[in-house]
Amino acid sequence: MADKRRFELFARFLVDRFDARRVFDVAGGQGKLNEALSALGREVTTFDLRHKRLPVRYAERIFGLEEPCECDLVVGMHPDGATRVIIEYAAKHRLPFAVVPCCSDNGMPYNPWRRHLAGLATELGFPVVEEVDLPMDGRGRVVLGSFEPPRG
Repeated sequence: MADKRRFELFARFLVDRFDARRVFDVAGGQGKLNEALSALGREVTTFDLRHKRLPVRYAERIFGLEEPCECDLVVGMHPDGATRVIIEYAAKHRLPFAVVPCCSDNGMPYNPWRRHLAGLATELGFPVVEEVDLPMDGRGRVVLGSFEPPRG
């Protein structure tokens, strides 16, 4: 069962870790991460195809590499098949990213998938690639990449 605090925990982690005002939340479902980040003073756009959603800034479309770069950080909480696109988009625009992967888009088991994502980020030129555990039940390991060392 998913941890009901996951969006608030991830939002707090993102705010503490990154100096980013504008955030793209990719494959963000109903917009719960958007809501949590907005409550912490961030300007967030959620990308997803959901018709039923929270009243947050929402782009009802699939996120792709051609999306204009109007953010300082790209994130995904259990973004399923969009996980790889988040990393590729961030690399293309030299932005930091943070994803909490849950499953792969190619049937790869969870731990090898996480390692694959970290390796992809390294291959795409991120000098800082890390994995950090969120204090939550379920799949709460963050894979993140940045072009600058962590704050604090």
